[in-house]
Amino acid sequence: MKHLKILIFVFMSSLLLINCNKEEKKADTVVDNTTIYIKGTIDAELTAPPFVPAPVGDRPAKKLIVNMEILEKEGTMTDGVKYMYWTFGGSVPGSFIRTRVGDEVEFTLSNHPDNKLPHNIDLHAVTGPGGGATSSFVAPGHKKTFSFKTLNPGLYVYHCATAPVGMHIANGMYGLILVEPEGGLPKVDKEYYIMQGDFYTKGENGEKGLQPFDMKKAVDEDADYVVFNGKVGALTGDNAITANVGETVRLFVGNGGPNLTSSFHVIGEIFDNVHVEGGSMINKDVQTTSIPAGGAAIVDFKVDVPGTFILVDHAIFRAFNKGALGMLKVTGEEKKRVYSGVKQEGIYHPEGGTIQTMPDNNKKKVAVTLKDKPLAQKIKDGKQVYMNTCFACHQAEGQGIPNAFPPLAKSDYLNADVKRAIGIVLNGKTGEITVNGKKYNSVMTKQTLTDEEVADVMTYIYNSWGNNKTNVTINKVKEVKSSH
Repeated sequence: MKHLKILIFVFMSSLLLINCNKEEKKADTVVDNTTIYIKGTIDAELTAPPFVPAPVGDRPAKKLIVNMEILEKEGTMTDGVKYMYWTFGGSVPGSFIRTRVGDEVEFTLSNHPDNKLPHNIDLHAVTGPGGGATSSFVAPGHKKTFSFKTLNPGLYVYHCATAPVGMHIANGMYGLILVEPEGGLPKVDKEYYIMQGDFYTKGENGEKGLQPFDMKKAVDEDADYVVFNGKVGALTGDNAITANVGETVRLFVGNGGPNLTSSFHVIGEIFDNVHVEGGSMINKDVQTTSIPAGGAAIVDFKVDVPGTFILVDHAIFRAFNKGALGMLKVTGEEKKRVYSGVKQEGIYHPEGGTIQTMPDNNKKKVAVTLKDKPLAQKIKDGKQVYMNTCFACHQAEGQGIPNAFPPLAKSDYLNADVKRAIGIVLNGKTGEITVNGKKYNSVMTKQTLTDEEVADVMTYIYNSWGNNKTNVTINKVKEVKSSH
């Protein structure tokens, strides 16, 4: 009996050792993705942001035909500000490309005949010289075709690499290519495409008109705009991405740069999964993830409660003052056990490039006289200034925030003394005031606006929400400024 037990023990130990060796060999096995068999040919679905093509799923590796056109086109950076973008597929970022590991991608890059410059493409998913750049240099009115095999799963940046490389990227020439693993990514309910970029213009942030690229600012890394998907407001208001309570959201987030690292964060959410730098490593329960210039990340999270969730680069002045701000609007039933609080819509809103400081007694020189615009134009321009500088505290309809910031709508304090109101915008104010019978004790920061902008925004306020319709002139602003 004793010998039998010993034999059984030796036998079981041998089996265990054999299995362990098998597991070790299995773990050490390296799959050669260059040998993955290609079965059939399909045309790639290409999408403009914030949308992505359908998931790859469990389809076999195929020959994937990608046709992409380069377009140099004028677009809107923000209200009143135009920019000449250089684009892959007509959008910034460029068209989203979705593949699977082992695909053979046949890529044709066309340069529209109306374009002024040659371009090429460097795809970080390519194993080969220049990521395809050496094979794709193409003049206006021509096209180039090259092929590559997708060897590594992950989310990769592509960009133009024609000299001067920084200028081409800074003008919007970047995008994302996703290489899914065999069998595809885990299923989610919603997927979106977001890419950050920094832009450098001759005019300062908000300066109107068609703004050319400024190479010196770019070299100094002094960005005028840092934005998601190519422009201020690309993901806010009616352009916000959406989901329903209980759904899982996946964001494919890239950073075209050319210079700045993104600290990507969704206010009010925690990332359940983060594919670190777009690769195979997954980090869990992450608040903010760092995405380098020329890098990417995949983030997944479940939305548990309704509301507007704000997407930002948490280098926070970029978000509120340079444009790196988006919105995810979630609808559905509230869950008080998860979150219960007073809703205050619109607290998180872009503030524009206006510089704000605490109140002081410094006097300023009177500027050169400007001619007042027609009233309708002043109101229109004043609304834009208001949305950039006043909205967050005083709200869309001038209703203010209870117990924090006084209302501007039907305001007895405002209507009683126009000069006093102008002085507060110019110099700021601290201390207690009474508005419509209620006391407020907060800080109004000093707004660094031009005389014309002050006249416009005050005229807009006085001609809105039941106020007394005063037309605030530039001379009136100068008069108040000189008296302080």
